[in-house]
Amino acid sequence: MKKLNFTLLFNLFLLLLIINSSSFTQTDPIMYFCKKYDNFEGEVGISDRFEKGSVTVMIRCDYPLNLSKVTIQYDKYNFTTGNFNLYKRAYFSTENDKNYLCFSMDKKNEMQFNDPGFYRVFLLDENDKTVASAIIEIID
Repeated sequence: MKKLNFTLLFNLFLLLLIINSSSFTQTDPIMYFCKKYDNFEGEVGISDRFEKGSVTVMIRCDYPLNLSKVTIQYDKYNFTTGNFNLYKRAYFSTENDKNYLCFSMDKKNEMQFNDPGFYRVFLLDENDKTVASAIIEIID
């Protein structure tokens, strides 16, 4: 009888552990940053804190994002007002079937940070709906 109760209790514990671990899996797109993306080395200098200059925005997801036109929006934190204010926007075209995206500075999109501070970064779809977001710090 005690052996049966222990087995039942142990199986219930395992079931709860499995249910709990599967409920925390990442399903939404993840945004992160690196200094640059190289086709051979991949992401170089992954961080959320960078010196002034250009930063590459990376998006990773478990499923195709189905995005064709996107915006990377930067909002800078204003310590005086306690609010984020629009800093700049960069516009990109992507392929619909991609689940791994890289956005960096190019001829028409300036992804340069000249001012130190905290920035809220958004990946917006063509309807300006937030797909992913993260916070980055720029230092001198």
